[in-house]
Amino acid sequence: MALDPRIQAATLLHRFGFAPKPGGLAAFYKDPRAALLAELDRPNAGLIFNDDLLSAGEAARASFDFRQERKAERLARRAGDEMDKAAANAAKEAAKNATSNPMATPLGDAKPEMAKPDAAPQAADAKPKQQPGMPQQIYLEEARARLDNALNAELGFAERLVWFWSNHFCVSADKGQVRPLCGAFEREAIRPFIAGKFADMLLAVETHPAMLLYLDNVRSLGPNSVAGLRQGKGLNENLAREILELHTLGVRTGYSQADVTSFAKVITGWTITPPKQPENGGDFVFNARMHEPGPQHVIDRDYDDNGIAQGRAVLARLAVHPATAKHIASKLARHFVSDAPPQALVDRLAKRFIDSSGDLKAVSRELVLAPEAWDAPRTKMRRPGEWLVGALRSTGIAPSDVRPLVQAQNLLGEPLWRPPAPNGFSDDSAAWMDGLAQRLDISNQFARRTGDLIDPQAVAEASFGPLLSKDTQEALARAESRQQGVALLLMSPEMQRR
Repeated sequence: MALDPRIQAATLLHRFGFAPKPGGLAAFYKDPRAALLAELDRPNAGLIFNDDLLSAGEAARASFDFRQERKAERLARRAGDEMDKAAANAAKEAAKNATSNPMATPLGDAKPEMAKPDAAPQAADAKPKQQPGMPQQIYLEEARARLDNALNAELGFAERLVWFWSNHFCVSADKGQVRPLCGAFEREAIRPFIAGKFADMLLAVETHPAMLLYLDNVRSLGPNSVAGLRQGKGLNENLAREILELHTLGVRTGYSQADVTSFAKVITGWTITPPKQPENGGDFVFNARMHEPGPQHVIDRDYDDNGIAQGRAVLARLAVHPATAKHIASKLARHFVSDAPPQALVDRLAKRFIDSSGDLKAVSRELVLAPEAWDAPRTKMRRPGEWLVGALRSTGIAPSDVRPLVQAQNLLGEPLWRPPAPNGFSDDSAAWMDGLAQRLDISNQFARRTGDLIDPQAVAEASFGPLLSKDTQEALARAESRQQGVALLLMSPEMQRR
């Protein structure tokens, strides 16, 4: 028996977007695919426009200046402590001498100066409130901009694609110098390309300062380069390996360790200008003195040594490789549709990727239009960030402070821009089951703070419509209070899955 078209429409909207904003699904029942693709068709799909946000280079320079100021403050405090210690020792010695010889000073009987009445002593435990350092301030401002983009999107398909690609090409804020660059990385290397060519996104990612720092390519020296011979240091293969294994071809797909080493030589010299430089500090630069001279052989092809163009040529070939098409198709289908996506869907996406030379807009359209995406059951669990944004969008709550949301993602196991490894956060639903207890705690906290403002039954109907099960409807109807109803709604199967 065919499914109710409204159920299929609602499933599609939740699968590829976030939970709808107040006003519900009804406006999109007629043609949900067109509604989703309309976001992708907009000229500025996925972009963030905020003049207060810093570029990667600006963030690197600001963070460097902050660290230098802190270092100077520590040195000044240390020098002051040493001076205070020396003065105290001198005073102690003088007092000792005065005691042994009362006539040594005409002021030997002078009384100590009394404290002024308005100089009230501070409580011993009173400490000035510590403000976040510059890197953390930048991180939080970027987190706020990202949250606002997700909350304000009509349905959120473009934003969901940003999140997918940002996790595919992940960097981590847990690596000190990368923290202030994470938001700029997503804005500069991911967002402009979600509806463009994969080759362009790949080049932007692999030349971005955040990625070069995260995977240690900034210090990778060609063994026979000018800098390598002078310093006696050598190659770092991290970036080359992850490009092949995670970003393009996939694990153990047509390349060898020799290819990794050769590719690592190709991209030596891909580094950044030292952040202490006031003009271009922190920006990407190709340093020929670090680059391994000579041709290189990578995956059955020779590449002449023509500087930065050598690495660009390897990336351009990897971007349209059939193994890359299959790898990307599998990940997209797994992320949006099912932990075990139909092979027909994966093949369909891979073919579109190849036929279009990696046109991501064409591949994304194919994903939404595929019948397998329409018919697949709603068994895919929302990841923590998706669940939090879905809860806020459904209820119409817009937090004034992003920090509680950042803390919530930490508790739920998906800390923002802090994946556990270069392969990013898992897209397997089973990986997030252990966090259900934390979701319940957060649901209860959210309900206590906002529950009286929300009608959970009205929100459920507007957000899920025909997807609402009888069990969920009855649970919400039996809730003893609005607060309890909101908590039940946030923990319902409809809110947990897409």
